[in-house]
Amino acid sequence: MKVSERVLNFQESVTLKLNAEVVKMQEHGQKVINLTAGQLPFKPDHEFIKNIKQESNFLKSFQYSPVAGFPELRDKIKSWSSEQRRVSLDDKDVIISSGAKHVISNVLCSLINPGDEVIIIAPYWVSYPAMINLFGGVTKVVNSDFYDHYCPDIDGVKAAITNKTKAIIVNSPNNPVGTVYKSEWMESFASLMKDHPNINLISDEIYKELNYYDPEPSYFYQSEPELLDRTIIISGISKIMASTGLRIGWAIGPKSFIKKVSTLQGQTTSGASSLVQLALLNYDFNLLDNYLDPIKNHLRKNANTLRDKLRENNLAHKWYQVDGAFYYLLDLRNLPIMDHLKNGDDNGDYATEVCQKILADAGVAMVPGSDFGAPNTARLSLVANNEIFSEAIQKIIECVLKKKVN
Repeated sequence: MKVSERVLNFQESVTLKLNAEVVKMQEHGQKVINLTAGQLPFKPDHEFIKNIKQESNFLKSFQYSPVAGFPELRDKIKSWSSEQRRVSLDDKDVIISSGAKHVISNVLCSLINPGDEVIIIAPYWVSYPAMINLFGGVTKVVNSDFYDHYCPDIDGVKAAITNKTKAIIVNSPNNPVGTVYKSEWMESFASLMKDHPNINLISDEIYKELNYYDPEPSYFYQSEPELLDRTIIISGISKIMASTGLRIGWAIGPKSFIKKVSTLQGQTTSGASSLVQLALLNYDFNLLDNYLDPIKNHLRKNANTLRDKLRENNLAHKWYQVDGAFYYLLDLRNLPIMDHLKNGDDNGDYATEVCQKILADAGVAMVPGSDFGAPNTARLSLVANNEIFSEAIQKIIECVLKKKVN
């Protein structure tokens, strides 16, 4: 069967693909430490689990939900989001979808016409370019670098803007980097956006509550609230409630736009899980702080282990401060392992080959940074058991420092 040109060159998500490969290797008895995971290995809050069990007793929990989500839950999300971000969202609306990935796809489909340009900041989440291209858009990439702690240059953003720019996506805390864009950057970005009133803004905040160093994440619309009139805020429960499999995400934005996204959703997937939505409706979001405290301590400990091991092995120059989410992007450039692969002054991207070698020689799985727009890097997840994580980092360091034997 011949597939459409739209999906002919569509690439599989590298993170999901690698995680599946590692699970298969483990099932066949191979010892692999998996640092590819984009999910927390914790159970959700017991109060939330209790709500799911209670809601399973009612017929309504197994029937269609309203396309945009239960109105009471949408209002609750809007109120909680306003409190968390210290902005008024009273005149905005909410749509609940089957995960943040789903709602981002719906938002981009509702925004993009063929030829429209969408600016994203590298390193970026792997699915942004795929979605933009699927809907006929053109991806414009603004690069940032390890040596700048992956903080994008505002002048670079400005230079990327053309009369075809339809939207800009900002992701903080960032996947795959684990950094939070500072308030000074957000204020500069807000000032720039005031000069470009026709550009729509997508703020991907799926990791907002997973920051473990002060200050907490800030956003461009906090200094310039009028930008909310053309901003879509993305969030959900996958990361902050350790519920990636329950598929609940949402978008907050102007009512007229959210209505159109709802129309699209009604013709494609309809409403998200009724059972999970109703369990969330009866869940106190204020419990999240206590729930997340031990998780943040766990992630902070692994981040500190990574920092200390890099320093102990004279690799302090490969460290930058991780502030949130649960990832670190290891810069592979100029490491001895590259000598096994490169020919002379070759400046090609060897991220995939390095990750394959580390998996084969050290039994540790990471994700090549190539599909994140970050060549010659590898993303590692900070979620593993503390002792196992420490072992994995030591194995990685020994592998990358192994010099080529002639």
